[in-house]
Amino acid sequence: MDENRKDPEQMTEAERTAYYRELYEAEKAKTVKLSVRLSDTTREAIELQRKLDNIKSSKAWKASAPLRSVYHWTKRTEERIKRHGTLHGIMRKLDSKRIERIARLQHGTRSFPDAEERRRQQETEFARQIKFSILTPLYNTPEQFLREMIESVQAQTYTNWELCLADGSDEAHANVGQICHEYADKDARIRYKKLEKNGGISANTNECLKLATGEYIGLFDHDDLLHPSVLYEYMKRICDEGADYLYCDECTFRGNKGIDSMITLHFKPDFAIDNLRANNYICHFSVFDRKLLEGMELFRSQFDGSQDHDMTLRLTAKAKHVVHVPKLMYYWRSHQGSTAADINTKTYAIEAARGAVADHLTNCGFRNFEITSTRAFETIFRIQYEVIGTPKVSILIPNKDHVEDLKRCVGSILQKSTYDNYEIVIIENNSDTKEIEAYYAELLGSKEAQDGRIKLVRYQGEFNYSAINNLGAQYATGEYLVLLNNDTEVITFDWIEELLMYAQRKDVGAVGAKLYYPDMTIQHAGVVIGLGAHGTAGHSHYKVAGTDLGYMGRLCYAQDVSAVTGACLMVKKSLYDELGGLEEDFAVSLNDVDFCLRLLQKGLWNVFTPFAELFHYESISRGLDDQGEKAARYERESAKFRQKWKAFIEQGDPFYNPNFTLGRSNFVLRVSEKK
Repeated sequence: MDENRKDPEQMTEAERTAYYRELYEAEKAKTVKLSVRLSDTTREAIELQRKLDNIKSSKAWKASAPLRSVYHWTKRTEERIKRHGTLHGIMRKLDSKRIERIARLQHGTRSFPDAEERRRQQETEFARQIKFSILTPLYNTPEQFLREMIESVQAQTYTNWELCLADGSDEAHANVGQICHEYADKDARIRYKKLEKNGGISANTNECLKLATGEYIGLFDHDDLLHPSVLYEYMKRICDEGADYLYCDECTFRGNKGIDSMITLHFKPDFAIDNLRANNYICHFSVFDRKLLEGMELFRSQFDGSQDHDMTLRLTAKAKHVVHVPKLMYYWRSHQGSTAADINTKTYAIEAARGAVADHLTNCGFRNFEITSTRAFETIFRIQYEVIGTPKVSILIPNKDHVEDLKRCVGSILQKSTYDNYEIVIIENNSDTKEIEAYYAELLGSKEAQDGRIKLVRYQGEFNYSAINNLGAQYATGEYLVLLNNDTEVITFDWIEELLMYAQRKDVGAVGAKLYYPDMTIQHAGVVIGLGAHGTAGHSHYKVAGTDLGYMGRLCYAQDVSAVTGACLMVKKSLYDELGGLEEDFAVSLNDVDFCLRLLQKGLWNVFTPFAELFHYESISRGLDDQGEKAARYERESAKFRQKWKAFIEQGDPFYNPNFTLGRSNFVLRVSEKK
């Protein structure tokens, strides 16, 4: 910029326009440079974390684990005793590990029905008579795996099934057919066909379907195992709930060892469309009403390697009632060459998965989206939807005093946001200091205020977060509202776009961001109903390191949740008005969760995205609700919440598996009280 250029007030209109355009481009260039620096720094931090992870997975590191464990245990013990004179903290951590070991055992062979329970299940009379056709394509299957697979089906307590086997094995593995005939000769429910040639996963499974005569179809890999009660459990859901697509929890186990040798346990949420688009979390054991296949193929060969993801996206879109059975009932064998062991052994599966999601999104009417792999896993995706138009966004910020916090918040919005069409509505509530009034005057005299980008609204009366935001919404002129705490600071430059790409969808209610404490631990990554000491709601992954992938990669992709925090929440203004805004009976706490649950009641998805990131200097403005009158007020509002949402709490958060404890936020398994 030319410092000797004449004052803009002395310029012609054309000169002024050119001047401000040049100024804008210069500032934008600075922003881009800062964005690149921030991205580079973030990548460097991630890379360092990966190097540390590699060190920790090395043989030398593992070999020295006992020695390090003793050393660190001793040091922590000394420090704990110095501070508290107790071993309570250490024993609590050891107890956590013990709980995990016990919980894992509960989901293995110990969960199988004993003789009495088997008899009860076998004698159960259901309202419908349904045959399950279990489709299993075979290819050079090892004898041990093949026999164990077949026998796990024969062990089912619900007996109206057929096992349809299509064998594409080569001549060197003729024993596969011999073994199948051995079982089929003794059990008429086993149907076998030798294929003239191996057609791949999709073609071979489609051949299995030609053998099927059942009303419901199940998909089963040739080297995996089923829990003896899985078909019985599915029958209950079909008859009681009208389920037409079902799936359960699953685990991977070591190849030649038994299922109690578990590696990874995957406890899933109920049906969640955004989770499914980003990650085929449904996977095994998928069973569905055969009617859903009318007019379409089962598997499509162009998606070999991710044919199940493609199928699940298509069939759940047609299903009337998708049901998740929250029990670990599928055992996925991990061995050399299997996808369970390493997705990189089947690199074509990555592109197939991306293609399946792209095809689904296109069929749903989305255009100009981008699908990229995340740091969690190659087939866990970040989906960037097109932001349609440039709708105006109104950012509502309640404030009382704390001038430095508000300066940081507003400054970060103005300096970092790459989305231009927004306004900031500050709702002032009984501030006492001269400093804040001076800052208000500064803001109202700014160019942004003159352009209508900054407004100040004054709320009279005692503090009521809901009422304050409701007042601010009355002055908002945007199509979308962002509820934003004054103790937040923008990190990602495209945070508005990341929220807006979901909020603009017709099927979405509220959208929330990923919030960090200043030490880069997580403050918010979605809300779980029933979590915490008060039994109301809590933040998942609370205080987990910001670099953590989260449970099964859940900190790396956008997903559906029951609620998001009002510290940073975007919603259509029309929806906000339709619901009457925040419930003012929840004056301080749980108003955001209550609002999200009302959106959920309308059949809308609430979405958490980790790609809109902010710092949250939590409760700086008002203090923590952990003592005195504040604690009493929080308990009163908690009691009101528990009463209002009693049925929802008792039913359990649909996006948080009931096998996890509600006493901790980091997906710790719950230990059953059953002996």
